[in-house]
Amino acid sequence: MMTWEELEQTCKQCQGCPLAETRTHVVFGVGNRQADILLIGEGPGEQEDLQGVPFVGPAGKLLDRMLSLIDLDRTKVYIANIVKCRPPKNRDPLNTEQDACIGYLRVQTALLRPKIIVCLGRIAAMRLIDKDFRITRQHGQWFERAGVQMTAIYHPSAVLRDPEKGPDTFVDLKSIQEKVRQLCPDSLLPRPW
Repeated sequence: MMTWEELEQTCKQCQGCPLAETRTHVVFGVGNRQADILLIGEGPGEQEDLQGVPFVGPAGKLLDRMLSLIDLDRTKVYIANIVKCRPPKNRDPLNTEQDACIGYLRVQTALLRPKIIVCLGRIAAMRLIDKDFRITRQHGQWFERAGVQMTAIYHPSAVLRDPEKGPDTFVDLKSIQEKVRQLCPDSLLPRPW
């Protein structure tokens, strides 16, 4: 199996789909490479493409606040996307683009060996949990795949667009916090009090 460094170098040179032609940066992933918790979004947006880091725009700032609500931060998780290059105008990544890129995420997951995977939004959930996944009905539910506990929550950008999703997202976050307490309590940040 590749090392993290070999995988990242290979990924950054990828020309496997047309997204390579319009990208500024490959957005490989960020966080703790020994984390028990893997967060997976659909693909980079404009700020992510410019900086080469996932979840750094407004949705990323909300994600950081969401993590802090449940005693986590980017030092305790790893964050990646289904596709590593920005789809034009932030459209959903096409199946062909996902197919071209999913191998990188599979190797990242194999290297990480997470106990918990949180899909951020419907695209990631449909790719990783169930092709017929319905985020409005199934968010917050837990699934086991190959010994890994998986759930999906609304994508932070969806919560920004529709604040009425906030209360459901908070409940889902508390469920994630409980699962982290059960499976990987060392991942939680110490309380300041």
